[in-house]
Amino acid sequence: MSRGREPTVEKTSLTQQTAQRLYTLAVVEGRLRPGEKLPNELELARELGVSRTTLREAVRTLAAQGVLEVRRGRGTFVSQRVREIDDYGFASLDRVKGQLRDLFELRSIFEPQAARLACRRATEEEMGEILARGAEVEARIRAGEDRSGADGAFHAAIVRATHNEFMVRLLPLIQRAVSTAVSSGPEGERLAADTLRDHALLMEFFARRDESGAEHAMSIHMRHSMDAMGLEAEP
Repeated sequence: MSRGREPTVEKTSLTQQTAQRLYTLAVVEGRLRPGEKLPNELELARELGVSRTTLREAVRTLAAQGVLEVRRGRGTFVSQRVREIDDYGFASLDRVKGQLRDLFELRSIFEPQAARLACRRATEEEMGEILARGAEVEARIRAGEDRSGADGAFHAAIVRATHNEFMVRLLPLIQRAVSTAVSSGPEGERLAADTLRDHALLMEFFARRDESGAEHAMSIHMRHSMDAMGLEAEP
């Protein structure tokens, strides 16, 4: 019986991979604009290196998410509202560790630089908000209360203080990553302890506007978070 299940698992994984590749092709890379029709099924299946059956299943997955629209007798089109979808394909983030790893890798790339820029560019008011949000995270952890909102607000305050429009646009991804990490089950206690220690160091560097210190402290914080959740980097 176990042999009969293996192809199903493999097939499901391939369908998910194809859906993600198609999403990247149509939305992230922008090769297909909202309202534009997808290439014919045979041509697209060849380009993606999958069977037509797998492609159809991937299309159904994206259609269910509102990324694509299947119009009977006319074909499949990129949704006109695709730019309004804010989950970036991470709707099942809490169930897909690979995607969570990728998201934290993204955070590891840009959040240390965001910390550096915030030290340099934050107004006094913005720096005061960063420090206040950080203190709130600490207070909630020590009180044993849910900190996801406070933690998200802390990181959002840092990113806003960069005065970089495109970094700010990544805030929905940060919020989703923070929420998922905080609710990550048995790893939660270790994450809380790491956060207390890491945030204390971050707060010290922010208070001094130490750009290099804040950058390195944020890198350490991201690494601790990934380690606590068992998110090993891809070789």
